[in-house]
Amino acid sequence: MSTKTPRRTPASATPPESWHLRLYVAGQTAKSLRALANLQQLCETHLAGKYHVEVIDLLQQPTLAKGDQILAIPTLVRSLPQPLRKIIGDLSNTERVLVGLDLLPHNEK
Repeated sequence: MSTKTPRRTPASATPPESWHLRLYVAGQTAKSLRALANLQQLCETHLAGKYHVEVIDLLQQPTLAKGDQILAIPTLVRSLPQPLRKIIGDLSNTERVLVGLDLLPHNEK
C-alpha cells in the first residue's frame, strides 16, 4: 500500500479566507468619510467577498480606542490575517495602504 504525502503550500502563497478590518473614526468629519469611502473602494477592488469591516466611532465609544492602542484618527486596523497591522490617515494613498495591508506582491513593493 502506498501513501501519498499531501503537498503543503507556503502560508504566504495561500490567500487568506477572510480579512477583518476595523476603521476608527471620530464622527462624520470629512477625513473620516473620505477614509471610509477609500476603504470601501479598496476592499471591493482587492478583497471582493473576503472581508468584514467594522467602523468604530470614538465619539460614541471612546473606550474602544484603548484595545487597539489608537493614538490618531482615522486609523485602520487589520486584525486578520495575522499579524496585526495599522494604517493612519484617510487611506487616499492606495499604494501605501496596499503595502501596509500586505496586499501587494513582495516584488511590487
